[in-house]
Formats: sequence, C-alpha cells, structure tokens
Amino acid sequence: MPTDGDDTERVPSGPGATPHTAADTLPAAAGDRPGTAATPAGTADPGTTTGDPAALPEDPVAPPEEPHERRLLDRLLGAGTLALDATPRARLNGWLWALAVTALAGFLRLWNLGRPHSLVFDETYYVKQAYSLLVRGYEASWGEEPNAAFEAGDTSMLGTDPEYVVHPPMGKWMIALGMRLGGGVESSSAWRLAAAVCGTLAVLMIARIARRLFASTALGTTAGLFLALDGQAIVQSRVSLLDPFLMFFALAAFGCLILDREQARRRLAVRSAAVLDAGGTLGWGPGLGFRWWRLAAGVLLGLAIGTKWSGLYFLAVFGLLTVMWDATARRSAGVRPWVRATLVKDAVVAFLVMVPTALLTYLGTWAGWFATDGGWNRHWAQDNPGQGVTWLPPALRSLWAYHQDMWRFHNGLETPHGYAAGPLGWIVQWRPTSFFYPPEVSGLTGEAAQRACGAESCSQAIVAVGNPLIWWAGAAAILVALFWLVRYRDWRAGAVLSGVVAGWLPWFAYAHRTIFAFYTVAFVPWVVLTLVYVLGLLVGPAVGDDGTDGDRRARRWTIAAIGVFVALVVGVGLFFYPVWAAFVIPWEQWHLRMWLPTWV
Repeated sequence: MPTDGDDTERVPSGPGATPHTAADTLPAAAGDRPGTAATPAGTADPGTTTGDPAALPEDPVAPPEEPHERRLLDRLLGAGTLALDATPRARLNGWLWALAVTALAGFLRLWNLGRPHSLVFDETYYVKQAYSLLVRGYEASWGEEPNAAFEAGDTSMLGTDPEYVVHPPMGKWMIALGMRLGGGVESSSAWRLAAAVCGTLAVLMIARIARRLFASTALGTTAGLFLALDGQAIVQSRVSLLDPFLMFFALAAFGCLILDREQARRRLAVRSAAVLDAGGTLGWGPGLGFRWWRLAAGVLLGLAIGTKWSGLYFLAVFGLLTVMWDATARRSAGVRPWVRATLVKDAVVAFLVMVPTALLTYLGTWAGWFATDGGWNRHWAQDNPGQGVTWLPPALRSLWAYHQDMWRFHNGLETPHGYAAGPLGWIVQWRPTSFFYPPEVSGLTGEAAQRACGAESCSQAIVAVGNPLIWWAGAAAILVALFWLVRYRDWRAGAVLSGVVAGWLPWFAYAHRTIFAFYTVAFVPWVVLTLVYVLGLLVGPAVGDDGTDGDRRARRWTIAAIGVFVALVVGVGLFFYPVWAAFVIPWEQWHLRMWLPTWV
C-alpha cells in the first residue's frame, strides 16, 4: 500500500481525457496532484494542500478562497470528468450518440417481436405465471398441456390452486405489465414487450454509464453499440425470461452508484475545502449527507433480488465497491485516519441504507402473495403451529418456510439437460443454449422448403449465443483489467470487473447443479464495459503539443485498428441476427453460423 510521498503513476485513459494519476486509483496517495510527484510527508510543496491557508501559493486567476476546492475536485474526480459536460455541445453530443445506439438497439429488439408466436423455452413457465399474477395476484396452476390454448388466446385452463414456483415474482410482474400494456395474452409481442423495452433501455444506460466511467463520449457510444449488437442481450430482449430483468435492475443500480460516487466526491471536495479555508484540519473528514443515489441503488438491487436470488451477489459486491470508493476519496482528500473514518462515517451508513432498503423492496415484490390467500404455502404457519421461525408473524413465517423449500430446490437441481453448461466455458460462450428449433420448420424439405426459405431445406432457430467477437475479446480484456487493477490500482478496472465478479464467479459454487450459459446475460454489460475499458487503454490519452510525430502516428493507427474491430463487431452482429431473431433461413445459412461444434 503506498504511503505519502509515493510517486504518481500515470494510468492511460480514454480519447481526449487527461491522464489519471494515483489519486484516481485504489488506493490513492494523499497529497498527489495530477501530473506532479508527491513530496515526502511533512514538507511543503506549492502543489500540495495544507491546513494553513497562508501556505497556499498566489493564484493570478482564482481568488484566494478557491484553490482548495479546485484542487480537491481535480484530485477526487480528475480533469476528464470535470470537463465531460463543460459545454452545452458536449452535453448534447453525449445524449445524441447514446440515443442513436439506443435507437439501433430498439429496432433489433422490437422488429417483428411476436415471431415466433409460440412459448419459447422457459416462457412456458414465466409468461403463464405472469398472466396468473395479473388476474389472480399469485401463480396459480394450469391444466394439462395448456400451451396451445394459451397461444390461441384461451386462458380458461387457469385454475385457482397454487402452483409451486421457485423464483421470486418481480420478473413475472414485469412480464405481466408488458402484457397489460401491449395487447393482452393474444399477442406474443405483448408477452415480450417488457423484456424488449428493458433490453433497449439497458443500451441507453450503459452508453451513459460508460461515458461517465471513462470520461469519453466515444467510449460510451462504443459500449452502447456493443451491447446493442450482443446476441445474449438481443435474444433475451426478444424472449420473456427472468434473467434480462435481473441484468436491467443490476445495471441501473450500478449506474446509480457511479452517480453517487461523483456526487459524494463533489460534496467531499466542497465541504473539505470549507474546513481548510477556515484554517481547520480535516480530522476524519466531513459528513456527506444523505445520498439519494445510494438509496435508489438499494431499491433497484432489491428488485434484482426479487427477480432472481442471484441478485444478492450484486448487492454484496456493489455494496463493498461503493464503500471502497468512499475510502479512497477520504484518503485522496487528505484524511489521515481514512480507514477508521470510512468505517464509521461511510460503511455503517451504506449498510443501513442499502441492505434494509433492498430487503424491504424484496418483500414488496411479494405483495400479491401477501394480499391474496391462494399462493403456495400462504397459510403454512397456521397449518404448522410451533414450527419454523416462531417469532416471526404468521405471513413472514410462511414465506420463510417457502423460501427454505425454494433453496433446497435450487441447490439440489441436477436434472440432466442437453444444453447444460458449466460456468468455466460461459466467458467464451462455449456451450450456448438453443431456445427454439421447431421441427415443423427446420425439417422442411422439397417444395415446402422452397416456399419457406427458397432452398432444399430450412432452419428456424433462436440460439442464445453472444456476439463471438465481444465475448472472445472480452475474455482477454478481463485478464488485462485484472492486471491493471493490481499493477496500477485503477478504480475503473475495479468498477468494470465488479459485475463480472457478481454475475459469474458465484456460479462456480453451483457447478454441481444444472445451469446454463444463458445466465451470462446478467453480466454481459460488464463484459462490454471491460472490453471498452481496455480499448481505451490502447488508445491512451490524447497526445499534447509536446508529443512526437511518432506518438501521434501510433495513436492514429491504434484508433484505426480499433475502428476496424468495431466494424467487425457490427458485421458479426448483423450476420448472426437471423439465428437470434428466429428468421426462417436455408439450412446451410444456419449451419454457417454454427462456428463451433459445441454450438449445435
């Protein structure tokens, strides 16, 4: 861990951004100023803020009362972040480019959304359960073989007996909302509307998040473009499963914490400067007030957990991440007992804000189960007096017993499945999941095939495989980001890897049970962010007037090479789109897209 007096370490940043210094790393050295070397503790330096206003150098531009705040802002946020929205044109460009890639994403997700008009893969569970929530308030059981009737708009087979379901209801409530707004059960587009809208909005969010994270509109737009053209993101925006809603809520929470980081650091700079300007010392540093973005993140993470329990890992990782950001902020501001100050003034408060908020939000997602009498195990406490957690109220005791049953199911699920895939291969999409390959179309030959696809035989498929270039390059980028985190302690490396840690690594503990590669949609935004982060490292900062012609030429060639890579990502995305969106195509065209034998 560096001590005061460590030299600053330059970390490459995005195009046009000022290089970050150790003040932006994990941990940051107090007293460092961008572009300068820190002086040993206890010595005066013109670029170092001290507790004595008289020690400040004269500034011909700024009045004497401003240097502390200006320097703290530069130290805590960096020149790139401070300049990001400095002009109306910069702000407008930031939104226009983000909206442009969002429009592309919306087209790819919403175009012919109702194809195929049949319940695809696990839609057979979640869409019918969503409809039951809409009309019963809980998941009720259906009769034998209800899918054909349901697809025809006939819901008469829905009963009143409870159905045993093993996932919380939030994702199904989202599907139900789409059905209510999109035309009802008769429309397969309505079944998928909520997933498509959330998938489209995720592209807007990642473009804006990456712009703030890397202080670059170009890199933000690239992140949005990559997510718009990823196969996992497209497929699961066009099919109503639970995982895309988990991704949506987790990404939204991450965005809130990025905004909270910036807002908290601005407050810390302003309030610390006020203390120093008055001739005081920082001590443990000022309080940062109530942080609404952190509260919003708690709500969103509660909704993520209310979609799938794997949202708990995002709560844990993001909670630790936001406290680490507070710790490095206090250290960079000059707080000496920064560990104790963070634990007392930030960590405890963060826990009390985020965890109870997430818990209460999670319980709120069960509102239909609480408000009705028909849900599974709804009256377990009355039927089993003296059992379970007896100090809880009856409804919560019943819910706890239900959760115990759900946990046993998830932990013991070992049903063989042809598309089951261990987590190690997920990061390179080794064994993607085939969602749809109907024999009545894919088995066509002769004249019927000629009419359907103009060839001797046809295929219609939905294959949940990510854009290969994004995932294969993203796997390598994770290794680079890990190195940059360890070597340079760059906070951005930790940020982009956080979602990968939360969304991927926990599944290694459940490799014994039946799991699938389509779960990767939960962390695909962070694979994209990690890849874009490394592209930003390759480009490096803009070369100033003191840069050599060779430096400028090398940077131009690097940007050109990255431009070619981005174009290839776009081309591959469009090439694979027919097997992401259930096009009827010649069998040879389907086979041409099965690049690995494990994809078939």
